[in-house]
Amino acid sequence: MFSPSNPNPTKSGNISRSKSHVTASQREKLLCQRPATIWLTGLSGAGKSTIAFGLEKKLMDIGRFCCVIDGDNVRHGLNRDLGFSHEDRSENIRRVSELAHFLNEAGAIAITSFISPYRDDRQLAKRIIGEDRFIEVFVDAPITVCEKRDIKGLYKKARAGLIQEFTGISAPYEPPEAPQIHLRTDVHSADEVISDVYKQLIKKGFLLMNMDCSIGL
Repeated sequence: MFSPSNPNPTKSGNISRSKSHVTASQREKLLCQRPATIWLTGLSGAGKSTIAFGLEKKLMDIGRFCCVIDGDNVRHGLNRDLGFSHEDRSENIRRVSELAHFLNEAGAIAITSFISPYRDDRQLAKRIIGEDRFIEVFVDAPITVCEKRDIKGLYKKARAGLIQEFTGISAPYEPPEAPQIHLRTDVHSADEVISDVYKQLIKKGFLLMNMDCSIGL
């Protein structure tokens, strides 16, 4: 059973972790980057997926190893057995956090796009991924703006009672209290906020722009 003091419980006592022969510094030198998880959180329609895939393209264009873990995409596969109860949402975030951790261990920059409405779940994600690799990004837009952007009609269905436990309507959203990056997508364009995140990655030392990188390990 999960507890705050044991965020990674296992059902078997007959397992142990294996260790790679490749060091983190070797991966950094190969990839010219430090691994990080950019955790985009915000209401449906705030712009998380647009930012995630735009940032992925910007990083790939300069030869960086990164990938997006998108909420809808994950629920088509890895997390297709989960619903939208509080418990299922928490398990959804736990699994995604473990996946982001694996990607970071491989040297990748993971970009996650999840509503992740509960602060406790995001804190759990930070513990699993590691505080030094976790960048919480609040993608902020008023719900009125999010509803206007809603091409799927989800807010309309939620307000009509056709979708239960919909964040912002029939389920709560707990905004970050101190995100590392706060993006106002109702004020700034997608290109502007993507550029802001990119600049922060450089400033925080995750993109090693002046390093003499080499494929020789």
